[in-house]
Formats: sequence, C-alpha cells, structure tokens
Amino acid sequence: MSDKLLVLLTFLGSSAALVFAGFLTAFIMKQNEGNDTMKEIANAVKEGAAAYLKRQYTVVAGFFVIVVLLLSYLVSKGYLAIFVPFAFLSGGFFSGLSGFIGMMIATRASSRTAQAASESLNSGLRVAFSSGAVMGLVVVGLGLLDLSIWYSILNWYYASHALPQGLDKIGAITSTMLTFGMGASSMALFARVGGGIFTKGADVGADLVGKVEAGIPEDDPRNPAVIADNVGDNVGDVAGMGADLYESYVGSIVATMALAAAAGLGIRGITVPLVLATLGVLASIVGTFFVRSGEEAKQEVLLKALRRGVLVAAAIVFIGAYFIVQKTLPAHMGIYWSIVSGLIAGIIIGFSTEYYTSHQYKPTKSIADSSATGAATVIISGMAVGMFSTAIPVVVVGAAILASFYFAGGATDYNMGLYGIGIAAVGMLSTLGITLATDAYGPVADNAGGNAEMAGLDPEVRKRTDALDSLGNTTAATGKGFAIGSAALTALALIAAYKEQLIILGKVDFDLSLMNPRVMVGLFIGGMMPFLFSALTMKAVGNVAEKIVFEVRRQFKEIKGLMEGTAKADYASCVNIATIGAQKEMILPSILAIITPVVVGLLMGVEAVVGLLVGGTVCGFVLAVMMANSGGAWDNAKKYIEEGNCGGKGSAAHKAAVVGDTVGDPFKDTSGPSINILIKLMSMVSIVFASFVVANSLFK
Repeated sequence: MSDKLLVLLTFLGSSAALVFAGFLTAFIMKQNEGNDTMKEIANAVKEGAAAYLKRQYTVVAGFFVIVVLLLSYLVSKGYLAIFVPFAFLSGGFFSGLSGFIGMMIATRASSRTAQAASESLNSGLRVAFSSGAVMGLVVVGLGLLDLSIWYSILNWYYASHALPQGLDKIGAITSTMLTFGMGASSMALFARVGGGIFTKGADVGADLVGKVEAGIPEDDPRNPAVIADNVGDNVGDVAGMGADLYESYVGSIVATMALAAAAGLGIRGITVPLVLATLGVLASIVGTFFVRSGEEAKQEVLLKALRRGVLVAAAIVFIGAYFIVQKTLPAHMGIYWSIVSGLIAGIIIGFSTEYYTSHQYKPTKSIADSSATGAATVIISGMAVGMFSTAIPVVVVGAAILASFYFAGGATDYNMGLYGIGIAAVGMLSTLGITLATDAYGPVADNAGGNAEMAGLDPEVRKRTDALDSLGNTTAATGKGFAIGSAALTALALIAAYKEQLIILGKVDFDLSLMNPRVMVGLFIGGMMPFLFSALTMKAVGNVAEKIVFEVRRQFKEIKGLMEGTAKADYASCVNIATIGAQKEMILPSILAIITPVVVGLLMGVEAVVGLLVGGTVCGFVLAVMMANSGGAWDNAKKYIEEGNCGGKGSAAHKAAVVGDTVGDPFKDTSGPSINILIKLMSMVSIVFASFVVANSLFK
C-alpha cells in the first residue's frame, strides 16, 4: 500500500464523517419543532448561545493575534519553521469550528427532541443521539481533514525545499504539526473554561434560588436564570466539549506522528495513526445504527442501547487495526497489540465511570441515602466516591502504558516503546465519533426537558426527557473519563516528544534524575498546577453564580406577579451576567496554563520543564477523574431522589442533594474536564518553545 494511498484514505475517512454528519443534520431538521411556545423557547436559547460564542471568539481572536505575532517573531529569529504560525492558527480555527457546528445543531435539536419524546422514548433518543453524533463526526472529520491537509502540504514542500536546521524531512513535518495541536489546545482551553464558567455559574445560580429557596421545579419558566442555564448547556457542554475533544483527538495523533520519527518508522509510521483514525470514523458511523431503545425509561435499558453502539465500533477497530498494521508495518506487529491495549483501556475506564456515576449502582445510591442527614453528608459521601473512583482508571492506564510500551518492542528499542504508548492513545480515541455522540447528546436531552417543562407539555414527556438526561449525566462522565485517560497517554507521549526535541536541538547533557533539584522543583510546580487551575475556575463559577443569585432574587422581589406566573421573567439579564462574567474570569487560568512552561524553562532550565510536565500529568489525571466522577455521582443522586426515592422531590433529602449537585457542577463541567487540556497544552507549549528556551534559559 503506497504512502499516497494511505493519505488518500484519510481524506476519504474525513469526507465520510462530514457527509454522514450532514445526513444526520438533514434528518434532525426534518423533525417537528413542536408548538409555538416550544419554538420560542428554543430560539431564545439559540440566540443566547450564538451571542455568547460571538463574544468569546472575539476575545480569543485577540489572544491568537498576539501569539501569532510572537511565533512570527521567533520564526524570523530562526527558532521555528516558517509554517508554525499558520499551523497554530488553523488548529485553533478548526477546534473552534468543531464546537460551533456542534452547538448550532444542538440548539436546533432540543425542541425537536422534546416533540419526539412526546411520541415515544425511542424517537426522543434518536433525535438527541443524532445531534450528538453530528458533534462526534464533525470533530473527527475536521480533525482528520486538517491533519491530512497539513501533512500533504508539508510533505510536498520539504520534498523540494531546504529543511530547518537539525531536522530531517519527517522531523520537519511533525514539529510543525505539533504547533497545530497547540493551536487546537489553546482554543479548547478557552472554550472549555469560558463555557464551563458560563454554564455552571448559571446552573448553580438557578438551582440555589429556584429549587432551594423558592421551592419551584427545575426549568420552571418563572426562574429568570432558566434560559441562561439552557444556554450554558450548549456553550459549555457542547461547544466547549467539542473543542476539547477535537484537541484530544488531534493531539494524540500528532504526538504519535512525532514519536514515529524518533522510532525510525519513516513515513509509514506517521501515516498509521491517521489510517487508524480513519478506520475509527467508519466504525463509529456503523455503530450509530445500533443505538435503539424500547419504551422502558430505565437507565439500564438506555445504557445498554448506547453501549451497544460503542462496543460494535470498538469491535470493528479491533479487527481492522490488525490489517492496517499488517499492511503498513508488517515487521512490527506488536504495534497492533499496543493499539488493542489502548482500546481495551478506554472501554474499562468507561465501565468504571458508569459504575461510579450511574444511579443504578451502589456508589451513587449511597450518596442519595446520605441525604437523609443533610447536605454535609451528601458532600462528604460524594467526595469519597470520587476519590475512590480514581483507583481503577489509574491502574488501567498504568497497565496500558506498560503493555503498549513492551508490545511495541520497548524492551529492546526505547523509542519503539514510546511509539507504542502514543498509538495506544490513538487506539483509545479511535472510536471518538460515537463515544462523543453518547456524551454530546446529554445536553440536548437536558435542554429538551427544560423545553418540555417551560412549554407545559404532558408530564410523561418530562419523564422521558429526564430519563434521557439522567443517562446523559452518566455518559458525559464516561466521556470525561475517556478523555482524561487518553490525555494521560497522550501527555506521556508528548513528554517523550519534548525530550526528543531537546536532543534534536543539541541539548544532550540534561540530567532528569530525581536527585536533580531543578527536576524536583518542576515536579512540585507541576503537581500544584492542576489545583491552582481548578481553584481559579471554581472560584470563577462561584463569582458568576453569586451575581446570578442576586439578580434572580431581585426579580422575584421586584417583578410583580412573577411567582404567580402572570408576569414574565427578564431572561436576558441573567444571560448577559453569565456572558460577561465568563469572558472576564476565563482569561487568568487560560493564560497561566500557557505561560508557565515557558517561564519555568527560562528560569530553571529544561530539566525543570520535564518535572513540570510529569507532575502536572500525574496529579492532573487523578484530580480530573475524581472531580468528574464526584460531580456526575452528585447529579445522578439528585435525579435518583427526584424519581421518588429517599423522600422524592421537595423533601429535605432532595434539597440536600441539590446542594451536593451544585457543588458538583463546577467539578464535572468546568474544572475537571479542563485539566486534561491543561496537561497536554503545557506539553505542546514546551515543545514549540523548546528552541527558544534552550537558547535563552538561565541554566544552559
């Protein structure tokens, strides 16, 4: 199989993903939007989400202009290749575009899902899941498209032009494409942090005043923050998540491509992750046809429906990957088992997350049971569940690292082992098209429930959308576990790529032993970073939530007839508060993640940077799993009570569970999922600025 054919397959795979996403979009748009009230609510959410993204992209554009100018200056000084600024821009553009397209479809699917749920549970699932599948397929389609375009351009250019100093053709291609990953990571961080602050600030504010203080139902139209809450589901859980997982997807691929060069696998070693990702696209498309449910609104039934699609896709990759490796790298068949290691690790992490966050299992039920003694015990038990849930993912990722390293031949060739770890991350993310679909459909179901509540539809409709929403909490937690698990593998591959970059730059005398005080200081700073980052983002959610709480209280007090339902709330004011707050609060944590590796390198040398990256990866992985699972478990414990258990809605136990849920909101939807971007972005920034740091560090 020729190299040109392998790249052509990647183009065809990206095209298949985008075409099928278009087919699903047409299917969604053909569905009935419901009555005029449902359309009005959906339009308010759509307009609010679009206004937020417009404002966010304006702020982020300023940041990208500054970074492009900085990168251009470094190009002029000979530190970077000429294509680097353009690669950075395109990575950020496609990351943002992925989130934007997913959000635009999601905002149009909510009322259609509510209307479909009024007909049957399976119809509601089909519309919501189709919307999620559009998100998943757009992410992988655009990711593969951009990667294959850049590979083709760079391969053509360096075939007839001078190579950057110290690099061969493969090294020149991969070093530039790593900058593409940095652009995607930067956009993803702003999208995830900004969207997370918006959505959870609005959600917490709405719940604390509406459900706890006023005692009105969730998504009650009398609550002034209800539209902001629904907007937040789209800008944070769809647009932010889409940009996030786009970054994870392309990051794992470009890291593995860089390691292929170090392992001496040539062009074919670079194209294997691209072709494997193409196989995953086709497998994900096939898997979507297996997602169907009956009319029983039980979480175990709905989980089985979604799980069926994911397992079918994984099985296709399991079989197809063998033939890919056999045709491209027949002398290295151990790489196939490295791929399988990552694939299996992702499935196990998914099942583990499901166990700790679904209310059909003991951990989440134990949180609901603890609500009988108040909010404090709910918070204690939720924290305990989250901490306990880190054990299985850590063991599984550790096993995957060892297995993939040695299967690929790491015992005799260290660089081959590192390539095995990178390809395991690609294997884990190969089915992202359908895995992300099971995650992204949740916010659509959540919005559909809000639409049904505000439009006054039959209670049976809300029962069905609540069942879909509860399932979405579990699948969203699974998606976050999946993302952070792959981030750990990808970050390790990126750290190895950073070390190789230092060697290429002629820096071969560095000491990475734990006896080196600069390595130790770097480890401490890296271990601290996820906590500092989480503190800033959680405080930001609290600040926005406080402002919304005061605004909702003001409206309840000053708008006559609002609580009686005879007057209309001022929804726009809460949307505006959340928008302004999110844009202001997202800047510091995002900038901190980008400048820290450069500052540490300049002040303490490359050894400290390696320590920083290792410490950030280890602590960030565990903290992200704990926060995502605690938040998911708190949310589903609340929903378990709302289904009539432990006293049901309106009881003291329910109010205690709502407090737990509000604590968990920034855990699972702001800080936790942003950490996986943090640890990879620090690694990519370190690689891109390596030549500058080596030349200008205080420690040579």
